[in-house]
Amino acid sequence: MLGEFTDEKARERYFAAYDTVLREWPVPAGELDVDTRFGTTRVRRSGAAPGTPVVLLSGIFGTSLSWYPHIADLAARHPVYAIDTIGEPGRSTQTRPVQTPEACADWLTDVLAGLGHEEVHLAGVSRGGWFALNLAARSSDGLAGVTAFEPAGFSVLGKRFMLWGLAELLRSLAPQAVLRLTTPGDPAVRRTLRPLLSRGLKYRMHLPPQHVFTDDELRSIAVPTRVVLGERSVVHRSREVLARLGAVNPRIRVEIVPGTTHSLSLEEPGLVTARILEDVG
Repeated sequence: MLGEFTDEKARERYFAAYDTVLREWPVPAGELDVDTRFGTTRVRRSGAAPGTPVVLLSGIFGTSLSWYPHIADLAARHPVYAIDTIGEPGRSTQTRPVQTPEACADWLTDVLAGLGHEEVHLAGVSRGGWFALNLAARSSDGLAGVTAFEPAGFSVLGKRFMLWGLAELLRSLAPQAVLRLTTPGDPAVRRTLRPLLSRGLKYRMHLPPQHVFTDDELRSIAVPTRVVLGERSVVHRSREVLARLGAVNPRIRVEIVPGTTHSLSLEEPGLVTARILEDVG
């Protein structure tokens, strides 16, 4: 099955919010529609610098627009491509189901081929981090490296994650004054992105079954890779991930950020930008 909005009104309301958030994009951008085996993928390109291209993959519901707080600094030094993940709400159009981890890698491979660069650096948050690691575990062709923030794929998501997600949704709906007092990071960013989350709930996603990386898959990652974890994450136990990666693939650098949760990218946006720039060089 394909992802779709519940009705035309939900679709119109979502894209009205999308276009409002798009106005926050701080630098000039061009838009590409890249054909893949699974449909057309919308990609937003910024930056004219000659450095290694950076491809940004968002967390679920985030779309390419969730990267707007980071894009000015990244685009000042590199060509940057931000992607609307196929099968999620956004400007990509799905025509074929993405049902396996292999299909996820095929989709991303097609997108990268459409960008036309010999090598790119992948940076992803949450599910986007999983996409980046999933591709790197299957093929290093065309990859200069990976930076993954709070990636999925190290444990099965359960009740703890669901309760956290509900709390985050309620937090995102709180008044600005409450956000400022109770939420790390810039509350204005959460307020700006809030409509994408709330209106995106009217989109029926059909995602592949959750995939937990095997040791062999993690061992296969041969490109320079950094995994950045929240100390208080609810999608895995960070110390266990640190120990596991150290045992199976010591080439992967692992960092645990004190006090942060799965919302690390919102809580420490400056750190996210800095780590990507450090890794790309």
